[in-house]
Amino acid sequence: MKKEGVIMGFTDETVRFKLDDTNKKEISETLTNVYNSLAEKGYNPINQIVGYVLSGDPAYVPRYNDARNQIRKYERDEIVEELVRFYLNGHGIDI
Repeated sequence: MKKEGVIMGFTDETVRFKLDDTNKKEISETLTNVYNSLAEKGYNPINQIVGYVLSGDPAYVPRYNDARNQIRKYERDEIVEELVRFYLNGHGIDI
């Protein structure tokens, strides 16, 4: 179904996505803690965190060191925003 400027519920216009970045330091610390907990338990931390972010299934993160509860404090889009910010900052783009 196509309307002028809209294709199946999507628009050709750029949509602004704005997140509240007041938690960015806490999210960064949480990701570090979760990473360390996963590594200590013998998991591949990157794979497990990606699995959690993509699926939302908290079973990707162990309860060890309260890692599961820590990561669930934040919305997955907030986590993705912090990951993108960190990556871009590491590649010379000031955000």
